[in-house]
Amino acid sequence: MIRKATAVWQGNGKNGKGHLTTPSTVLDKTQYSFNSRFEDGVGTNPEELIAAAHSGCFAMKLSFNLQEAGFTADELDVTSNITFEDGTLKKSHLVLKAKVDGIEQSKFDELVKDAEKNCPISQVLNLEISVESTLNA
Repeated sequence: MIRKATAVWQGNGKNGKGHLTTPSTVLDKTQYSFNSRFEDGVGTNPEELIAAAHSGCFAMKLSFNLQEAGFTADELDVTSNITFEDGTLKKSHLVLKAKVDGIEQSKFDELVKDAEKNCPISQVLNLEISVESTLNA
C-alpha cells in the first residue's frame, strides 16, 4: 500500500504560499503558508498534519489493542500537541480521554503504553512521545 499527498509551493519562504492535495480529496488544494505555520494565519501546516496523523494513528492502534484484549471503546478522544521549536519537532504529547467499560486501569495503561510505542506514526517520529490518559472521562 502506498499513500501520497502533493504539495505545491509558489514564491519564497516568508511571502510565498502553497497548497496540499490528497487523492481522497480530504485535502483539496488546502492552503498553507508562513502565516499558517508560524503565526495564526488561515490554512494548515505540516506540524498540524503530523498532530492529526499521530492522534488518529494512536487512537486506531489503541482500539485494536482493546479489541484483542476483549474490550470495545465507547470513545477514544485523542489530541496530539506537537512542540515545534528552533525549526525542529521536539515532542508529541498525546492527551487521551477514554470511555471503555469493564477494563481495569492497569490493563488499560498497558494497552495505552503499547499503542504509544507501536502505532506506525510513533515509530517513524524521531521525538519525545508522552501520553496523558484519563479512563472513563
